[in-house]
Amino acid sequence: MIDISVEKVALLLIIAVLVLGPTKLPEYARKLGRLIRELRRMASGAQEKLRQELGPEFEDIDWQKMDPRQYDPRRIIREALLEDEPLTEPVVPTQAQPPVQPPARPVVRLAAGQKAPFDDEST
Repeated sequence: MIDISVEKVALLLIIAVLVLGPTKLPEYARKLGRLIRELRRMASGAQEKLRQELGPEFEDIDWQKMDPRQYDPRRIIREALLEDEPLTEPVVPTQAQPPVQPPARPVVRLAAGQKAPFDDEST
């Protein structure tokens, strides 16, 4: 919900007392209380209506399984490529191997005044 510290609430109350004054403050506090109760009632009504419209088959859904943060894209791709052979054991990532570097070509220095090679067929 809203993350408001005690200091911020106290500051808001002080500002409310200064702006509204001590005579109107109780009236506005009652209005605020009614507003909060109405918002809670509307939220619970919306939840109930959603449950009714979705039907009983959606009551037993484990929403934690639907959390996208738990999915490993490498595992999903691997399973999609190996559809016929499901994995029986979880794959534990091995220690990362450094990428294989192709052998470096020797550096050829140009003589003074020599033009650099140019490929006409390249973009």
